[in-house]
Amino acid sequence: MQTFSAEEMGALTRAVINHMDEWKISAEQMLMILGLDEEVRPRHLQQYRQGDKTFPQTPDMMDRIDHIVGIADALRTTFPFSSQMRVMWLSKPHRRFQRRDPLAVMLTEGVDGLMKVRIEVDCAYGYAINDALHAAAEEKKKAAAA
Repeated sequence: MQTFSAEEMGALTRAVINHMDEWKISAEQMLMILGLDEEVRPRHLQQYRQGDKTFPQTPDMMDRIDHIVGIADALRTTFPFSSQMRVMWLSKPHRRFQRRDPLAVMLTEGVDGLMKVRIEVDCAYGYAINDALHAAAEEKKKAAAA
């Protein structure tokens, strides 16, 4: 896992909060997506926004940050001229999510939900995951044959 300096982590924290602000989701939803401790209350998000606090550099949090940034980038690529379309995509039921909206998937399934949504909106990431799975399966076959 890459380690960030305090300044880098502050910038990353603010960027993630800004991405989720653009998604027009509530503070409670942000806390659920981020998987922050139960002691963190919605009112505490202002401290993260202002740079007074940073997210912890745990593997779980760094995975969540990676997926949130990936989703935000992919939405910006998919809908470059309309922030309203980005918000709409997140709240519209989707056939690949059993008619649930992507936001509901992220809220109910944690890191796995974030990854599912990212795979759906970011085809390059989806291809990379698929290639990695195929490579792992091939390695497993080779090891079993040896």
